Amino acid sequence: MADDTPAADHDSGADVGHDLEADRTTAPMSDYSSRAVAIGFVVMLIGIAVVFGVPLLTLGL
Repeated sequence: MADDTPAADHDSGADVGHDLEADRTTAPMSDYSSRAVAIGFVVMLIGIAVVFGVPLLTLGL
């Protein structure tokens, strides 16, 4: 399939407004604060409560 695609001199799909020569960074490598961890933990607890709490309430437990 890739052989059917003609080669392009310039990859315009990669032009998104940032330096293409800079090292790539991803979210896990970025710094995060204790506040961000606490917010994530609260969101996780709410998610667990919804996932397990709602079915248990419908069963009457």
